[in-house]
Amino acid sequence: MKKIALIAAAALAPVVFINVAHADAALAQAKGCMACHAADKKLVGPAYNAVAACYAEKDAKKLAAIKADLVKKVKAGGTGKWGQIPMPANAAVSDADVAKIVDWVMATKPGECPKEFKKG
Repeated sequence: MKKIALIAAAALAPVVFINVAHADAALAQAKGCMACHAADKKLVGPAYNAVAACYAEKDAKKLAAIKADLVKKVKAGGTGKWGQIPMPANAAVSDADVAKIVDWVMATKPGECPKEFKKG
C-alpha cells in the first residue's frame, strides 16, 4: 500500500508543481507585472530569469532576506539596480501576493545577470 501511495505521489508531483508555477504566472499577469516583464527576455523591465540570476543565493537565510528585500522593492517601486526606467509602486498589491510572485520569479531557471545590473 505504501508503494502505491509513493508511486502516486511521485507521478502527481510534477502536476502539482506545474499548477503552482502556472498559478503564480497567472497572478503576475493579473497584477500587471507581465506588462513590463517577461520570463526570458527584457521588455521594459528585466526578464524574470535575469532577476533570478542576479539575486541567486544558495544560503537559505540569505535568500530569505533577498526575497524580503525584493518584496519591499516591488511594493515601493523605484529605479537604480536595473537602470533609469522606473518601476511603478505596487502598493495596492498585497504583501502576500507580491511574496508569491517573488517566490515564483526566484524559483525560475536563472538566465544571465546582465552587465547593467548594479549590485549593492
